[in-house]
Amino acid sequence: MGIMKHLVFDTRAECGAAAAADGAQRIRRAIADRGQAGIILATGTSQFEMIDALARAPDVDWQKVTAFHLDEYVGLSIRHPASFRKYLSQRFASRLPTPLGAFHYLDGEAEPQAVCRQIGDLLRGCPIDVAFIGIGENGHLAFNDPPADFKTQRPYLVVSLDEACRRQQVGEGWFATIDEVPARAISMSIHRILQSRAIVCTAPDGRKARAVLAAVTGAVTPDVPASILQRHGDTTIYLDRASASLL
Repeated sequence: MGIMKHLVFDTRAECGAAAAADGAQRIRRAIADRGQAGIILATGTSQFEMIDALARAPDVDWQKVTAFHLDEYVGLSIRHPASFRKYLSQRFASRLPTPLGAFHYLDGEAEPQAVCRQIGDLLRGCPIDVAFIGIGENGHLAFNDPPADFKTQRPYLVVSLDEACRRQQVGEGWFATIDEVPARAISMSIHRILQSRAIVCTAPDGRKARAVLAAVTGAVTPDVPASILQRHGDTTIYLDRASASLL
């Protein structure tokens, strides 16, 4: 088994700030050690506070950081409010004091298998120091819904989104109805997420409580994709009181 710990904070803001501070320190350390750092960034409402705090983290030489996009809807315009490219550009990249060394976005409007190959090849050549991720209401990691593929070593996959995942997107306000939620997405694979040297998982909100309970205390199973974090060597899950309420 790996080393997975969870930390509980009173509020979402405290949870996100602590996760960002942890990740920023790891980025600084990687730059000091190797002259560069690689990171993975998630999106969604659970990441709002963390992303905001990370963009304001002091003394990070962002020009020495390469960032990768965790997942994106297939066929969704970058102009759509739910576009993850739009989210990361507006909420993170454009707010940094200096530009990132590189940000490899997933283009959901391009041919998805080609995107998987192109960004996957870039990812293979870049060690990831910190993966900033979340946990879905159905226990998913990225868009790897249950039962997740724990075995494939491809960096990115084209996946079908299950009903619970699509309903979560409606519940968070990204889409008006489930019929508007794309049925497919490009997702980083479970295997590739686990290759990250450190995983900083931010999962606030009471809607995540059952998934958090299963991921932290249950069996490691593809039916709870986030449970695989128990086997990673350096994972910290940041929770608020609501998401930790069943632990």
